[in-house]
Amino acid sequence: MNENTPPLSGTYDAVVIGGGAAGLSAALIMGRSRLRVLVVDAGEPRNAPAAHMHGVLSRDGASPADYLAAGRRELAAYGVVVRDGRVSGAARDGDDGFRVSLADGTRVRARRLVVTTGLVDELPEIDGVAERWGRDVVHCPYCHGWEVRDLPFGVIAHPDMPAHQALMVSRWSRDVTLFLHTAGELSARDAALLDAAGVEVVTGEVAGLAVEEDRLTGVRLSDGRFVPRSVVFVGARRLSARDAVLRELGAELRETPFGEFVAVDETGRTSVPGVWAAGNVTGPQEQVVNAVSRGYRAGVAIGNELLLADLEAAAARRPAG
Repeated sequence: MNENTPPLSGTYDAVVIGGGAAGLSAALIMGRSRLRVLVVDAGEPRNAPAAHMHGVLSRDGASPADYLAAGRRELAAYGVVVRDGRVSGAARDGDDGFRVSLADGTRVRARRLVVTTGLVDELPEIDGVAERWGRDVVHCPYCHGWEVRDLPFGVIAHPDMPAHQALMVSRWSRDVTLFLHTAGELSARDAALLDAAGVEVVTGEVAGLAVEEDRLTGVRLSDGRFVPRSVVFVGARRLSARDAVLRELGAELRETPFGEFVAVDETGRTSVPGVWAAGNVTGPQEQVVNAVSRGYRAGVAIGNELLLADLEAAAARRPAG
C-alpha cells in the first residue's frame, strides 16, 4: 500500500477474499447492485504461469494478467475497493457479520463473505515439469490443445487414472506417447482403448524432461532412453484448495475424486450462514468462464439476501398500525 492509498476501515456489505475471475465477477455484480464491496487479492491466480487463456468467448487468447487488470478497472466504476494483500483470518462478529483480518494488521467488518482463493496444483517431482509448467508442459487439452495440435505429445500417467489423459488428448494429435512412469499395470479395457486411439505406451520411470534453447525436446527415462516430444501433458498429483479461511469458519467439506473441497449450493452458499465460495476453491474444473458464472451467481444471491434483510429490519422498526 502506497501513501496515496486510503486506509481500509468500517463495515462492507461484502468482502471478497481472492481477486481472480470468480472474485472479480462477484464484486462486479455486487458493485452494480450499489453494495459497498472490498476485494482483497493475494495475487496468486492458478493460471498465472500461462501466457494465454482460451475458451473464453470474446477473450480467447488474452493474457490472464491483462484480463484481471481489465476486471479491476471495471470494478472501479462502481466504487468497489480492490486491495492487494492477504487475509490472515476471519471470524463471526455478532449475528450478522464477520471480522476480517489482513496480514498487515488491518481489520474490517463484512456483512457477507465470498471466498474465491483458488487452489494449488502440486506437480509430480520430475525434473523440468515445474519449470515448463504452463508453457510446453500443460494439463488440459481444452485449454491448450488447439495451440499444440498435431505436435508429438507425451503424457505422464497419473497413478490413479493412467490412461485418462492420454485418451483425452488423442483428439488433438495422432502422435501420442503415454509414459506409465510410476503407474501400475493398465487394465485390459484401458489397454484396448489406448490401442484404438493409436497411443504408444512406454513403461519405465521418467527421470526428467530435456530442454534445448528454451524449448522442450523430449522425455528422458531413468534407464537412459530418450523419447523426442514437443509437448508433455501431466496432471497434478494433488490439488490443494486454498481453503484455510473456510475451514477456520467451520464450512462443511465434501470428498471428491480430486480431494476435499468446500460444499456449496448452486449459488455458492456454504454451510456457514453468510459465507459463499466460488471458483477453484470449490473444485478443480472451474475454468475462467465457469468461475465468472459462479462468481456472478454468488454476487446476485448476496445482493438479494441483503436487500431482504434490510427491508425486514426497516419494516420491524416502523410503528405498528
